Parts: sequence; structure tokens; C-alpha cells
Amino acid sequence: MKVSAVIPAYNEEATIGNVIGILNNIPTISEVIVVSDGSTDNTPAIAKNMRAKVIEYSENRGKGAAIKAAIEVCEGDVILFLDADLIGLKEEHVYKLLMPVIYDKADMTVGVFTNGRFSTNFSHKVSPKLSGQRAVKKFVLDTMKDADLAGYGIEVLLNNHAKEMKIRVEKIELYGMTHVMKEEKFGVFRGFFHRMKMYWQILKGLRLAKR
Repeated sequence: MKVSAVIPAYNEEATIGNVIGILNNIPTISEVIVVSDGSTDNTPAIAKNMRAKVIEYSENRGKGAAIKAAIEVCEGDVILFLDADLIGLKEEHVYKLLMPVIYDKADMTVGVFTNGRFSTNFSHKVSPKLSGQRAVKKFVLDTMKDADLAGYGIEVLLNNHAKEMKIRVEKIELYGMTHVMKEEKFGVFRGFFHRMKMYWQILKGLRLAKR
């Protein structure tokens, strides 16, 4: 069974190397695909230097469109999704996400941060189904519609699709893991703007899921 790792990324030069490095150490993963979604920093160059397959867009198209682009070219029977700004990612986290799907104990796993930082722990405790850390069987994704329109609402859309398909979903605790907050990445004011944009797109994902 082939596993493809997919990383949507927008200006993540500070963290993406570590994420790819962890994945490169896992023989179960046959390919790493990075979708550089309008990055203007060294994100695509770092990914290429670390032997990842890179899809580059000159303009930011959104997380959903990035994920759809990767799904269309990936070779795996199982797709592992990871954010590019993860902190504290270890090989054991990857295996915890993958093994239930590879051994057919689940069709999708959803990773939830625990014992990382209060802010990210709290957000995952309140809304664990919005996590971008997942392993999913390819057949689940092949029939999902409107992924390219969902932006940050892609996880909401996928949750609803999984519910409609009545597939097996398992929640996985990712101990000691967190990610860079938008306010840390962009500064307080730009970070707030990006957070509001993310929330709006999540609401959009809810609307698309009801269509």
C-alpha cells in the first residue's frame, strides 16, 4: 500500500524543512508533495532541495485548492495531510496517524494536539474536527466535491463527506505537538486579518457541505 504525504504551504520557510525531514525518514511514505500556494519566500526551494515533489502557484488559491491539486497527482492509496507550520512533529506522530488506516482499522484518522501549547491545545479541544493533520484512504477523497472552493473550510467539507459516506473515523492524540499561530507568523494585525479570513472560509465550508 502506497502512502502519499501532502503539505499545503504558504510562506513556511521557517518550519517546512523540519516537517519534510521527518517524513523523509519514514519508509512507509512513498512520496512527499508540497503545494506552494503563492509563496514568496524560500518554501518551494527548501522543499525541492529535500526531494519533495513541488507544485507551485504564483497566486494564493487557498488550502482547499492546494489539497485538490495534490490529490489529482498523488500515487498513494492512503493520503497523509500535514500542515507546513508544525512544531514538535515526530516520527511517532506520523505512525500514529497512518497505522490505523494502513491496517484497515479506520478509513480516516484526525490528529488532535495535546500537551503542546495552551492556545493550540484549547482550539483542538473545542474544535478537534478542524485539525489539518489526517490520514485518509484515497477512495474517500476521490468522490469529494468542491474541495477547490473551500479554502480553510476543507476540513469541514471532508468531515461532512466522511459522515455521508459512513466511513470509520478515529481521533488520534498528537502529544507535544503544536503549530505557529497566525499572529506569530504575520504580526498581530495581519495575523488577526488572516484568522478572520480563515473563520470566514470555515463558514463557507459549512455552506458547501450543505449543498
